[in-house]
Amino acid sequence: MLVHTAIEQKLLSAFDPVFLDVVNESHMHSVAPGSQSHFKVVIVTNAFEGMRLLNRHRAVNAVVAEELAEKIHALALHTYTPAEWYEYYAEKPPASPKCFGGSKREKTALPES
Repeated sequence: MLVHTAIEQKLLSAFDPVFLDVVNESHMHSVAPGSQSHFKVVIVTNAFEGMRLLNRHRAVNAVVAEELAEKIHALALHTYTPAEWYEYYAEKPPASPKCFGGSKREKTALPES
């Protein structure tokens, strides 16, 4: 099963979200073509009502713990209640930051000490 599909199915089952977007962003990083190692999840659910941001992230991480342990290198989480989502974004998910890791980072010489 694709990592993307596994993440999506688990989150749909655990949170019954009103909006869920699982995006494979591996192509934006220094990985082999076709990799499934970097993901962005935008999830909007009533289950997050009254939860602090850290607890929302912990809840999502717990659901995809197997993928995090074995397959995922990076997981960007955007977690909202329906009220927050409609107030801030309404159908336009936030963009992920640019990757500066690996071979895409400009190499500079360190000063000699």
